[in-house]
Amino acid sequence: MNSPFLRPLAGALLGAIVVLAGCSQQGAAPAPNAAQQQAASQNADAARNLDTYRQLLRIHNDEMAVVMGKDIVNRFPDSDAAKEVQKTLPEIEKRYTEVSEKNRLAGLWLYQVSPMAGGTQSTATIQSNPPSGNDRVQLVLRRHTSWGQSVFLYGSKPGFVCRGNCTIASTVDGKPVKIKAFAPSTGEPALMIRDDKAFIALLQKAKKISMDVTLANGEKKQALVYEVGGFDPAKWASVGKQKKK
Repeated sequence: MNSPFLRPLAGALLGAIVVLAGCSQQGAAPAPNAAQQQAASQNADAARNLDTYRQLLRIHNDEMAVVMGKDIVNRFPDSDAAKEVQKTLPEIEKRYTEVSEKNRLAGLWLYQVSPMAGGTQSTATIQSNPPSGNDRVQLVLRRHTSWGQSVFLYGSKPGFVCRGNCTIASTVDGKPVKIKAFAPSTGEPALMIRDDKAFIALLQKAKKISMDVTLANGEKKQALVYEVGGFDPAKWASVGKQKKK
């Protein structure tokens, strides 16, 4: 089949193929450089993280959404993903901050119901903030089936300086208040609040209460600070009155 007639045709076809191949190579797009490859990789990462952010919003996981949203904005500030995130992130972050603070304040309180001295007592207790000293002092709201309702500070021995009746200089959300108290005759390291009802009413409207006391150990002055804004009256159980036998 090696006909002399076909040789010129084969040569023409081969030449055409070479020409077409050359044209194809000349028209091909140049390979992306390192910077372009990096930009494409970052865009892909931003798109994946944006998809995760959207999913976190759908399931109302504000904590992780804030973390992911900030990461997108910080790592890919000029991306379309960052622009989309910035439309919702401020509101999500504000909501998460408010809920976190509310939960923190609520977690400062401990509610307990237990047997006590032949009856039942219900307590709501909060510790003074660490800046008030190494020996933290409890603020206790108590209901007892026999003793009724009371409010007191409870610290460590030897307790507080309070000769008979005393007045605790206090501030409630920055406003000065004087709170009358007395030391129990039984010798516990405590200060009993005279008007428990008025104090509880004050506490339920307050965010922070600071109380200046004098410790019996060296008569050292100490400011007791309580962040009371998370108090939940519904969790402070009522115990009623003990039935007479």
